[in-house]
Amino acid sequence: MTTPVLLVHGFTTSASRTWREPGWIDLITEAGRPVIAPDLLGHGDAAKPHDVAAYADVEALIADQLPDRPVDAIGYSAGAAIVLALAAEKPERFDRIVVGGIGGSMFRERDGNPILDALEGRGDEDDLVSMHFKSLAESDGNDPKALAAFIQRPRPELTPEVLAEITNPVLVVIGDQDFAGPGEPLAEALPNGELLVLRGIDHFGLPKAFPFLEKALDFVGAAPFG
Repeated sequence: MTTPVLLVHGFTTSASRTWREPGWIDLITEAGRPVIAPDLLGHGDAAKPHDVAAYADVEALIADQLPDRPVDAIGYSAGAAIVLALAAEKPERFDRIVVGGIGGSMFRERDGNPILDALEGRGDEDDLVSMHFKSLAESDGNDPKALAAFIQRPRPELTPEVLAEITNPVLVVIGDQDFAGPGEPLAEALPNGELLVLRGIDHFGLPKAFPFLEKALDFVGAAPFG
């Protein structure tokens, strides 16, 4: 039986924008693999509640869409964190895992929430990252109030001790210009972690970067190339 591939997109985007438009879904399908590509709550075609409490079980909503057999998984940014949280809780539900756009920033102490500030109109206009997220949140099809609620949701703690429970092979992919980096602390926290750093790539350009697509699909055995 062919192993499905789970694709989990990031904050302010959707399965269509992150995975279908750059060709991920078509290539995985061409390789003969079933694709599971849900929209996160508050994003894409999913419901968009404004109550933070509605987002308490985002990880469980993704877990509910998984089959009874293990899947390979590829997550980007917030979607990568969700995949890691699910794999730390039940690694047996996964085979091989790729996480992109996530790294050492997940272990750093946060001073406020500049992205939330930007979404709610009190952000620092010189903070290019938060302003870019604000622009994405206000793009067609998005609901800024739903996204503001999503970003305030309670999230599972992903400490090195928690990540040590993930014994699956995990590929960490990050651009050398990504604010979420560096990738080494995350890769080193994973018992079977491997790191790929892409030169000249920032956070927002990663899903469209062909080296990410090529290496990720090869890692999970879903590459139709050559």
